[in-house]
Amino acid sequence: MAIFLTSDSKVIVQGMTGSEGMKHSQFMLRAGTTIVGGVNPRKAGTTVDFEDGAAIPVFGTVADAMEATGADVSVVFVPPAFTKDAVVEAVDAGMPLVIVITEGVPVQDTAEFFAYAQSKGTTAIIGPNCPGVISPGQSNVGIIPATIAGAGRVGLVSKSGTLTYQMMHELREIGFSTAVGIGGDPIIGTTHIDCLRAFQEDPETDAIVMIGEIGGDAEERAAAYIKEHVTKPVVGYVAGFTAPEGKTMGHAGAIVSGSSGTAQAKKEALEAAGVKVGKTPSQTAALMKEIIAGMA
Repeated sequence: MAIFLTSDSKVIVQGMTGSEGMKHSQFMLRAGTTIVGGVNPRKAGTTVDFEDGAAIPVFGTVADAMEATGADVSVVFVPPAFTKDAVVEAVDAGMPLVIVITEGVPVQDTAEFFAYAQSKGTTAIIGPNCPGVISPGQSNVGIIPATIAGAGRVGLVSKSGTLTYQMMHELREIGFSTAVGIGGDPIIGTTHIDCLRAFQEDPETDAIVMIGEIGGDAEERAAAYIKEHVTKPVVGYVAGFTAPEGKTMGHAGAIVSGSSGTAQAKKEALEAAGVKVGKTPSQTAALMKEIIAGMA
């Protein structure tokens, strides 16, 4: 079991023929991901050759790709200016899951395509500006290195791509059911709460790591959800304890105003919900190791 991605997932790559799409499609194939097609209207009817003899067909539209292959996941590697159109096309085709890797998507575009997806009610969106999703040993969609950690029973949800990688490395001996990078933009599709709900319902996930960062109130809302609905142990980390007030740090959503959105406020909210919070990623990983050892 895993959330969002399993060994049965059939993936198409919107933007597969571009440089980033080509590079990461190869990495995904090496990780065992079942890529069944790419989408590029200008190259419809061609195939792209990858190592080990993989020849992936290119379709003109997402709808064509889904009809021909039965794809149920799309990953978007298109430039920011074209991302909204790509996501809207996938939503119109009824794609169940769209993972948007692209960084620098205008916030208004994200707001519009996310609202559009919600109005249709058939498509879940992860991202934008995210590293993707990996269920180790089953499927890897995005840019998370597949060799960091193997399969296990820890679920990970993170705003930060870099901290996703670090936490997976820190807990590599324990392993993961699924790791989800949700992205750090001010507006994103799938949230901490969405992932917490899915991990709570997943029988193959025993414990959860949640990584947040300064800015906004997503972590406070997640803490409230954990208190009411999550019975599995959760450990947390909030990036940005040393960030100066009023300065945007890294992600566009990571800005603190007054006492709102500070790392300390988020830490306190999580701890009040029973979450053990580390002051560093390594300390957070150590807390999870203690929990897993106690389950043995």
